[in-house]
Amino acid sequence: MTASRLSGSTAVVGVIGDPVSHSLSPLLHNTAFTEMGLDWASVAFPVPAGRTADALDGALSLGIRGLSVTMPHKAEAARHLTRLSPLAARIGAVNCVVEGVFGTDRQWQGENTDGAGLLAALRRRDGFDPAGRRCLVVGAGGAARAVLAALADAGAAEIIVVNRSSERVASALVLAGAVGRAGSPEDAPGCDLVVNATPVGMAGVPVGAAPGRGPWPVDPSLLHAGQVVVDLVYHPSETPWMRATRALGVAVSNGIGMLVHQAALQVAAWTGLDPPVEAMWRAVDGTGAG
Repeated sequence: MTASRLSGSTAVVGVIGDPVSHSLSPLLHNTAFTEMGLDWASVAFPVPAGRTADALDGALSLGIRGLSVTMPHKAEAARHLTRLSPLAARIGAVNCVVEGVFGTDRQWQGENTDGAGLLAALRRRDGFDPAGRRCLVVGAGGAARAVLAALADAGAAEIIVVNRSSERVASALVLAGAVGRAGSPEDAPGCDLVVNATPVGMAGVPVGAAPGRGPWPVDPSLLHAGQVVVDLVYHPSETPWMRATRALGVAVSNGIGMLVHQAALQVAAWTGLDPPVEAMWRAVDGTGAG
């Protein structure tokens, strides 16, 4: 849907975050809407930290049809909304809100498509199935929690969580269940999947903020060929950690795959229709994000 075709009947969705100007979500959503022949449009709404509730309530009042929720609003959105999907409630983080009528009231319901998006990306790009595999996740925030829940639900044999805060690790391990344990970056060589689920390396975030030992989520020298290695950051398309890892001959992908598939799941939740996933992938080819 191009700007020249917008009308008073156009359904509007958006993404809230801070920063959000770099977000590829509007591109992905609008590509899907155009392919599906829908009079819908997606835009980015910059919302500073601390204004999550105002943004959600205001969007509902304005008739916005759905929102994608990104940093730093995921946990606060879960705390503010009275209706959450079982998965979003379990994770304690929301990355998508969907309108619904409950009784006589129009309300938001919080969803989380991050973990399912990552699993779909892993299957598409790497043919990777977590069932029976050893996985290491760096981080314990909203993105990490979504990944942990998805890996546990997919039947991972072991999920190792690395984070500086033992309290946050303990909370995150609840999502992994019996297969979860706290660990360190030194556990990485024995894992089939290694995921950086922290914002380290994202534009504006210093490399030295890594929760592992030293300046990296995991020292690249601990990684080896044959592993599936993912950095969920996609802006920039190659983080310093990714660059250092590739220099040692280890294949590593960024977070664009998770972004594409979680956005496709959002489109499905908002419209009730099957999204054109391959068209959404084509839309990000050449953006520098893939």
